[in-house]
Amino acid sequence: MRHHAYGYAALITFCLGMVPVAQAELEPISESAMGDVTGQAFMQIENISGVAHEYTRMTLGMDVDTRVNIDDIQVGQIDGGADFSAQHLALGHIARDDGEQFNGVTYNAGDIIPFEARKPYIELAEDSAGLAGFRMGFEQARGSVSSSTASFSGNIGMKIESSGQVYDAMLFDGVDGAATNKRATHIGLAPNSPGQAAGCNISADLANCAPLTNLRSVTVGEDTGAGDGTIGFTDGFFIGFQRDDNMEWQTLDGANVIDVGQGVFINLPTNMTVDLTNLTGAGIDRLRTHQVDMGTNLF
Repeated sequence: MRHHAYGYAALITFCLGMVPVAQAELEPISESAMGDVTGQAFMQIENISGVAHEYTRMTLGMDVDTRVNIDDIQVGQIDGGADFSAQHLALGHIARDDGEQFNGVTYNAGDIIPFEARKPYIELAEDSAGLAGFRMGFEQARGSVSSSTASFSGNIGMKIESSGQVYDAMLFDGVDGAATNKRATHIGLAPNSPGQAAGCNISADLANCAPLTNLRSVTVGEDTGAGDGTIGFTDGFFIGFQRDDNMEWQTLDGANVIDVGQGVFINLPTNMTVDLTNLTGAGIDRLRTHQVDMGTNLF
């Protein structure tokens, strides 16, 4: 028997400053004086029309540089599984050695290299039945995300190089499993890549995928095209919670839509291109995410 469960959790805390009431005479301000006043609202609210849904997006006018470690996280638990399940999730990292470079900046050993988030937003989607979903994201995001991921629902925008060619990465439903964006456990070459198997194959002679636990750190952001390793901000990083299938979240510029399914969906755009043999072999190294040695791959 399938049990349907759906819940939303969105908490917004506002601190309202209370100031003493002052008695004073009000005097008009000239237009020229008003023209010299500039400012920006703490929150911007937009109403956006879609094909099947109406959206309300609330954006906070704030910037955040952070480093976060979460020991264990599970989201979308239902029917004996989880849409997203990971251990040792981290945003941002720490330089291992003196002279380490990240995004054009040189750091010394022990320096914090933050995850940069600009203008966080919460967006609600409604249809004739009521609240259809909500998502949380950033107008601009850049930095590292590290984890040991067992189950992933969404999209990881990564490239994989194999035999001198570059292909899009694809998520799979386990060994010999089909391509999927729901509770995937493996990542590798898309099935239509030349010379590759139709599904996930990890045999020694034709390994085209690897467990997600091999992908220990990724870099969220976009390629600036400068050719110097710098990373541009991305506006596509978000986590969505949907009541039904066939949900459409618009890109922030309104030019395209991202089709997602019921439950949890994480859109994780990266600027990374990884070598297939590295991915299917020892895996992608984890960045340093702790100040002290926490054990294998956690320092």
